[in-house]
Amino acid sequence: MNEMLTVEETARLLGKSPQFIRIQLQRKMLPFGIAIPSVSGKGFRYLIPKAKVYEFLGIEKEGV
Repeated sequence: MNEMLTVEETARLLGKSPQFIRIQLQRKMLPFGIAIPSVSGKGFRYLIPKAKVYEFLGIEKEGV
C-alpha cells in the first residue's frame, strides 16, 4: 500500500493551509513528502506518502 495524499488532503489532516504545506515541503521542513521542481523551473510536484503523514500524526494504519 503506497497511497499518496494531495497537498489539500495533507493540509486538512494537519489543520494547515495548502500553501503552508507547499512551502514547508519546498523548504524540507516537514518529515514526510518531497517537493520536486519542474523541469521548466515554474512550479513543483509534491509526493506525500499517506503512511508517513499518518505516522507523523500518530494515526494507526488502517486495517492493522
